[in-house]
Amino acid sequence: MNVLLILLLAAPLAGCLAVLGSRRSAVLVGIVTTGITFAVALAIVFSVDYARPGTQLVTDAPWIPPLGIRFHLGVDGVSVPLVVLTALLCLLSMIYVARRGGAPVRPHSFVSLVLLTEVGMLGTFVALDLLLFFLFFEVVLIPMYALVAGWGGAGRGPAARQFILYTLLGSGVLLVGLLVVHGHTSTLDIVALADRGGAGMSHTVQVIAFVLVAGGLAVKVPMWPLHTWLPDAHSEAPTVGSVLLAGVLLKMGTYGLIRIALPILPDGALAVAPVLGALGVIGIVYAALTCLAQRNLKRLIAFSSVGHMGFVLLGISTLTPAGINAALFANIAHGLITGLLFFLVGGMAERFGSTDMDKIGGGTLTLAPRLSVLLVIAAVASFGLPGLAGFWGEMLAMLAAYDPAPGLNRPLYLVYMVAAGIGAVLTAAYFLVMLRRVAQGTFAAWRKDQGVLDVTRAEYVAWSPLVVLVFVVGIWPGLVLAPTVEAVGFYLGGL
Repeated sequence: MNVLLILLLAAPLAGCLAVLGSRRSAVLVGIVTTGITFAVALAIVFSVDYARPGTQLVTDAPWIPPLGIRFHLGVDGVSVPLVVLTALLCLLSMIYVARRGGAPVRPHSFVSLVLLTEVGMLGTFVALDLLLFFLFFEVVLIPMYALVAGWGGAGRGPAARQFILYTLLGSGVLLVGLLVVHGHTSTLDIVALADRGGAGMSHTVQVIAFVLVAGGLAVKVPMWPLHTWLPDAHSEAPTVGSVLLAGVLLKMGTYGLIRIALPILPDGALAVAPVLGALGVIGIVYAALTCLAQRNLKRLIAFSSVGHMGFVLLGISTLTPAGINAALFANIAHGLITGLLFFLVGGMAERFGSTDMDKIGGGTLTLAPRLSVLLVIAAVASFGLPGLAGFWGEMLAMLAAYDPAPGLNRPLYLVYMVAAGIGAVLTAAYFLVMLRRVAQGTFAAWRKDQGVLDVTRAEYVAWSPLVVLVFVVGIWPGLVLAPTVEAVGFYLGGL
């Protein structure tokens, strides 16, 4: 039994329970708890040998012996970056909540729900049993629903209901797929199933199981056309909810594809990969065109997430080491950049009373220069400016599409590559239009005599780590790619 992974899950769970009994110091308990969890995540980073494929820091104990279900945890180069990203965003979210005037109503309930969400997110990334993975996957849904429904905007009720209905439907499909795998292999052990590489399942069974598993996970990605819950959920969620939803929850779907679907169902992956690629590319172009028509900053960033996750799906669909590494890198980059964007938009909503670009008007560069500069950095990083974090994942995904795995239709993937390139150009266009409408020009007449508070110290503390990492990861992509290389090669062994 490895104490680090137990602590990783036990710390936020204990904090969740402790907060319910300490209403006055709920935010402080949240900061301490997420700080301890982040420290444990950093300890895990330095405890893993990334040159050695396979899972490490393993905890494997009987959980429900009659059903053969085990409490099986472990990490490798694929999961460690996502564990650190999750712990970091949760810590920064608690720091952001702690700023003066930032505490939500019923802070003890709010903080406990955030910590419970953290337990589910971290558990998803370290679970090595199919049923345990599913349970952690589901743990996230209820607290996130409660965060949107309890602390969201005016339309929070319908948005929260849409979120829970879509995700529960996807979870049902995912569960059926996992049961198909278990029914033909008699095991739920992810490591053992990956080692088998589909042995014991016919081609037809693998294709059916892959469609079910990928279909269930695709709702969480979200993959076009199963994305329609996302814009409303983002628009109505509180700032912290939007940060965690975009920064981590969307990654749970693509992580499941790489951790479960590809190594366990290789025949199904080869058969369905072109469809995944097509849907990913459609999502890229569709999201870019939709963003050009948006007036609300939150909805624009939400739709942009559909496009960015389309690049992740394109990389996964190539079934190559370059493509999978591109997907993993893009996951991390998107979490950093979009988390920062939602923090900034939340700050603008507090200052200007709206996220509607027409109501904000132009000239924020004059009124709040530091806030506007941070918005510019996040926007140009999001559309993939070289030297910033958003560049490498998308570029590598298109490069992988140029030379997909044997057995895939290369001319088709060349079409995907060209379409993704057009989407990347359109992505730059809508972010530049957004910056022109919000940051540049002359400010609206109604704000000529209105002072606007620029970035506060607490906001600097919450946002600066993301800004720094956007530059560091962009200049030194090996920081993210180095841990994943050996693990990706191991995952693709059966393909």
